[in-house]
Amino acid sequence: MEHPKNILVAPLNWGLGHATRCIPIIRQLQNEGFTPIIASDGAALQLLKREFPELQCLELPSYHIEYAKNPKNFKWKLIKNSPKTIKSIREEKKIINQWITDFQLKGIISDNRLGANSKQVPSVIITHQLTVFSGKTTWISSYLHRLFIKKFDECWVPDWEGVVNLSGELGHPKMRIKNTRYIGPLSRLEKIDIPQEYDFTVLLSGPEPQRSLLEEKIRQEMQSYEGKIFLIRGVIEDQPIRYEPPFTIVNYLTSQAIANAIASCKMVICRSGYTTIMDLARLEKKAVFIPTPGQYEQVYLAKYFHKKGMVLMCNQKDLSIKKLKSAFFYQGLPVSITQQFPKNLFALFQRK
Repeated sequence: MEHPKNILVAPLNWGLGHATRCIPIIRQLQNEGFTPIIASDGAALQLLKREFPELQCLELPSYHIEYAKNPKNFKWKLIKNSPKTIKSIREEKKIINQWITDFQLKGIISDNRLGANSKQVPSVIITHQLTVFSGKTTWISSYLHRLFIKKFDECWVPDWEGVVNLSGELGHPKMRIKNTRYIGPLSRLEKIDIPQEYDFTVLLSGPEPQRSLLEEKIRQEMQSYEGKIFLIRGVIEDQPIRYEPPFTIVNYLTSQAIANAIASCKMVICRSGYTTIMDLARLEKKAVFIPTPGQYEQVYLAKYFHKKGMVLMCNQKDLSIKKLKSAFFYQGLPVSITQQFPKNLFALFQRK
């Protein structure tokens, strides 16, 4: 009798990026004869249920991650919620240890869920944040994150290892972590060539209230725009596509529809989240980065590519039609055309 090859895939519910970049990992697991079991919470879990209706989906405790309205309070908000987050991590660990028995798990792949590991089976964490920027406390936030990373058998960094890369200092610290493995950028999307119907496609994502604040700003500033704008709100709710010129508005799109929406525009307006950057590199699409106010990682990535002359960075409060027009003079991101996983990516789970 053949033993089950069940692998738990558990992305963090912080925006949709952690869930969407797990999609190619889940597909590759299926291609290699494994049975992925999905575990998350909130919008991340709902998204993966829609992408993989045939797979079993389980719910984990929420990390209670929230953004502050005032960027200056970003760090304080995370610290204030940290007792709830730590409690959730502990609960998560207990639940997963029970699931190892209940579902005969052979391994765990966590995307930034710090409690999704076990000594009973091989465990992997996916993260591009080997350095965790937090202003003057970067040294301690990075140190604490690396302590969690060391509890996993392997740390997969979704980036290239060399000088040309997408994560800069985030994924390439001066001191390398021993269990690190660079697996290349992860994107669920495939490049397609179709007519460009829109001037801009707007991709909204991330936790509230900042997602809504950016949507309000874009709709206010671009209401008088004379071209066509496709606005994807990043809200996992069913609602028909609607037309409010210059906007064509939709709440949420599946992978193929997202690829179509990006391919059909001249320029993308979005947050500088790392998953979005990987998607844009795959689709070879120019962009305007509007980092989430107070979010150190997104501010770093936006500045990193802006200084290289690749992408226009625009602060949320400074957004205007005039500013957006200069974005077309930037050269674009490094190209990541195909998803090529390292050989024996899942060798860790082949142990008997």
